[in-house]
Amino acid sequence: MPINNNPTFRQRRLARTLRELRTAAGLTHADAAKVLGSAESKVGRIENAQSGIRLPDLRALMDAYNVTDPTERAAIEKLSREAKQKGWWSRYVNVVDPAYAAYAAVEWDASELYNVETNLVPGLLQTPEYTEALIRLQAPDAGKERVEAQINVRRERKTILTRDNPLQLWVIIAENVLYHQVGSRDVMKAQLEALIADSRKQNIELQILPRDDPMNACLFGPFVIMSFPTSAETDVVYTESPTSTLYYEEAADVETYTTLFRRLNMAAANVSKSRALIQDALHEMEQGR
Repeated sequence: MPINNNPTFRQRRLARTLRELRTAAGLTHADAAKVLGSAESKVGRIENAQSGIRLPDLRALMDAYNVTDPTERAAIEKLSREAKQKGWWSRYVNVVDPAYAAYAAVEWDASELYNVETNLVPGLLQTPEYTEALIRLQAPDAGKERVEAQINVRRERKTILTRDNPLQLWVIIAENVLYHQVGSRDVMKAQLEALIADSRKQNIELQILPRDDPMNACLFGPFVIMSFPTSAETDVVYTESPTSTLYYEEAADVETYTTLFRRLNMAAANVSKSRALIQDALHEMEQGR
């Protein structure tokens, strides 16, 4: 197979999954190469996402790695088939940041998502009006085409919550976010009302971290932990800054963020109390304070 110098995130996920399965089975590159009847370099290219893998070879490796569960095997084969496929996000690669389109692709594959937000309403829970106001604040020189594209991407992303196998979303929002006015008062009012409605949905767990909780000192910035359907896959952490985006895939890094999320989950108000905090912010806004 030709060398792939620009692997997609799906290809990297497949490569990482095969590497971890081989390691868990106690096999070496040489062992895997014997299974495939190939040079060790071929196994290295597959595990580094530099080349794809044919279905017969994939099945042979899963046999060697003791992957016997039919559901898990089917999920890995599906990931392999879809590794090079383009999704709805490919329609926007010329009008939105490539890193944003890439994130949408990763997010779409997730089955569970854990999101901590420190300054803004999470993208998956934003109203179109909030999104537009946010874009105009962050990129005041953005043209109409770019603004509309961003709104459309956000709208497409949100369908992950209502698809046949909807994403399970856990969100922790710092209480200050409820009082950061983005756009007009009407925009914020509608956004808070939308958060209350979203908090009642079965596949969304929305918690607010009260302003007076000491755990606010641990909010170094927003982050997302994504889990995927294949049980052999490890979670992935996504963080961003004004100039870069980072994905953490190593187990130790993922565990650091997972531990932080657990601590924030314990400190944040439960769902019903969080809904009340949102209602309080909405009431203050309606009172014009």
